Amino acid sequence: MAENEPHLPQRVTPQQFSIDVMLEKYAKGDERTVDDIYLRVARGVALAEPPERRAEIEARFADNLRHGALGAGRIMSAAGTGIAATLINCFVQPVGDSIQGTDTEGRPGIYVALLQAAETMRRGGGVGYNFSAIRPRGAHVHSTGSSASGPCSYIDVFDASCRTVESAGARRGAQMAVLDCDHPDLPEFIEAKHSKGRWNNFNVSVAVTDAFMRAIENDEMWQLVHRAEPSPALRAAADVRQREDGLWIYAQKRARDLWDTIMRSTYDIAEPGVVFISRMNEDNNLRSLESIRATNPCGEQPLPAYGCCNLGPLDLTRFVVDPFVQLKGGTPSFDWDALAERTATQVRFLDNVLDVTLWPLDEQRAEAAAKRRIGVGFTGLGDTLVMLGIRYNSKDGCAFGARVGRTMRDAAYRASVELARERGAFPLFDSRTYLEEGTFASRLPDDIKEAIRTHGIRNSHLLSIAPTGTVSLAFADNVSNGIEPAFSWTYQRTRRMNDGTNETFTVEDHAWRLYHTLGGDVNALPGYFVSALQMSAQEHIAMMAAVQPFVDTSISKTVNVPADYPFEAFEGLYLDAWRRGLKGLATYRPNETLGAVLQTLPVAEDTLAEPLHDPLRVAIDHRPKGELPAVIEKIEYLTQTGKVSLYVAVSFLEVTGQVGGESVTIERPIEFFIPVGQRDESQQWITATMRSLSLAARGGFVARNLQDLRKVSWDRGQVRYGETQRLDGQRTPLWHDSEVAAIAYAIQQILHRRGFLDAEGRQVPTRLLAQQYNEVRRANRPAQAQATARDTLARSGEQVLDGANALPSDATFGAPHAMLGRKCGSCGANAVIRKDGCDFCTACGEIGACG
Repeated sequence: MAENEPHLPQRVTPQQFSIDVMLEKYAKGDERTVDDIYLRVARGVALAEPPERRAEIEARFADNLRHGALGAGRIMSAAGTGIAATLINCFVQPVGDSIQGTDTEGRPGIYVALLQAAETMRRGGGVGYNFSAIRPRGAHVHSTGSSASGPCSYIDVFDASCRTVESAGARRGAQMAVLDCDHPDLPEFIEAKHSKGRWNNFNVSVAVTDAFMRAIENDEMWQLVHRAEPSPALRAAADVRQREDGLWIYAQKRARDLWDTIMRSTYDIAEPGVVFISRMNEDNNLRSLESIRATNPCGEQPLPAYGCCNLGPLDLTRFVVDPFVQLKGGTPSFDWDALAERTATQVRFLDNVLDVTLWPLDEQRAEAAAKRRIGVGFTGLGDTLVMLGIRYNSKDGCAFGARVGRTMRDAAYRASVELARERGAFPLFDSRTYLEEGTFASRLPDDIKEAIRTHGIRNSHLLSIAPTGTVSLAFADNVSNGIEPAFSWTYQRTRRMNDGTNETFTVEDHAWRLYHTLGGDVNALPGYFVSALQMSAQEHIAMMAAVQPFVDTSISKTVNVPADYPFEAFEGLYLDAWRRGLKGLATYRPNETLGAVLQTLPVAEDTLAEPLHDPLRVAIDHRPKGELPAVIEKIEYLTQTGKVSLYVAVSFLEVTGQVGGESVTIERPIEFFIPVGQRDESQQWITATMRSLSLAARGGFVARNLQDLRKVSWDRGQVRYGETQRLDGQRTPLWHDSEVAAIAYAIQQILHRRGFLDAEGRQVPTRLLAQQYNEVRRANRPAQAQATARDTLARSGEQVLDGANALPSDATFGAPHAMLGRKCGSCGANAVIRKDGCDFCTACGEIGACG
């Protein structure tokens, strides 16, 4: 057995792509095998045990990991490393209806919540929010006498923060935005992601109540309401009134029309999703103590304020005895006792995680300590059924899924009772409310309920079926993800290489590989090899409905439908999901906007595809000899010591590569040059900065490098360059924290005008660059635009002034009324003071938080 194989004994050698992902994403320091990682994780999590038992429990955890148990990605990556990162994948963050402090319900103000979320993402956790507490657009703001901008405008702020904050381990924080189905801004929320680039760092879902669903069924009117009072202008312009319960009715709409708008958006762009919030709260073991308002980013964990996802799946394929023995006339079986035993150990493992993890916020620590939520789950259900010779989309397949759910439920709850006998019940445990009629726990077998009454239970919730992503790929040879059937038996996956290029590999499904290894004919697969796209949407939902009764939180699953799926049938899927007691539903219909989830491939003997190079990422070893087309622009900016004038030269190179199997040509910047001497310090750092930027450009990372340079600060005061537009339309000077930042901004604007970057400095996709370049070539770009750097610099600088950004000759540093203060989020000046109860920028006049 090779050293990288301890997780797949006597079955199949792991495919190289799985090993590469394991080493890249999870291995730390000198770790080279999965067993190295298992030992490190087991050791780190066992630190929660008494010293005298640590060695014993560490060995038990390591054995469990070797036989199918896994931690979620954060656990496998960070446990036992000493890295200051959380082991928890995601959280729910409350957001109140105030700017600072707390609102009248005790929720953190918007910018307090933003700060908390940034800290959570910085430590490695994703965040879900319900933004419904925020007063709607047009509501009255008493402190300023103005009208509110509504929650969607603040979701923009949270989205920008997530884009800026890179979380621990170079992982961008995932986010979920939820809005209640009766919030007045629901129509704007539904349509928001139709604007290109908006909320790219968010999944979005509507929290749908049973009352709303019944209104749809009965074709009733639906009121959009909020406790915030409408502004006088809105009250004068619309029929707005207050209900007896104190809520203000902002609008009334036909429930079916609202539902149709949600469904049309979901049909077109796969969002918003739908969470059945009434069902989530009704089924909650702690419904007497908490209200569920949101979920984690993938939807499998309905959580209260500051609640967390502490997840760990079991690979079900590891419990199949004699897989594919039917090839030899035998019958495979499943080891149910082993599944129960491994589940029990996994409960202890995840309970320990709560005690050894770093908590980004004290509120998260307190919430977890009071209730001790964990989420034991599974992965590989689709492949397990294939290995047993059972069709996923059959009654037998659903029955098997239900038995898995029941086995793990009973084993997990029994194990948690035993932990309560050893360590004590979770602090807020009350047997009467926990087991009252209607809770999930009330449906447990009688012997388990009696044990809970007698001994308590360690964890309030124990089960969650989450997507397993790269964990399944890295540690389980690409078994089917979570509860899903395999999407395809082989598919392409692209990975960024160390040299900056992208390399495309053929990745194979574990069950398919095992079948091939054991002598099966992969060119004539038996009928039980059924993939996600080979079954109906209703068959997907049937498996969810079979498993959900045995899961005390929820299930993350994507129901795939073909592009030509009728809208009426699509809409019916969600109604059926609600009627069948599901807690949420996500669908995916490929179209021109979304594309396909993965590119499937025909069966081939070769396991690796030839690398296809995106021309945007092709590494350029050196500058080609000779002259290159260039853009030369003069920039002028103001520092504390006066005005500075520079010429910036950007040289471009035609690069050809392949995208989607097609040859495409684009124009890329590859060299940046500012002609200055080398005598003083400032000239030296300018030259060094341009050289580093040129290297980044040749490696294909110029957009990211410029964004990093924009963040550079120094101690010599701010630099004025360019303009920004205020909300009222006025244009005011833009301020930067250093000369480096100002020059980087100038270069971003040059590349934006060239069409290489968008207005925010983000990379324009390759296909658009290729289309743009073809259009330019057809139009015969004017000769002056193709001038070389040497030719342009030889001419008079006045002929190449950047008129959009050049400063007037009489410009002075700062504005007469500018005062030193905090940094302005609009113009960037350190000039924000408190004026008349509001944040006020004395440089650009922007009014910020008031209170």
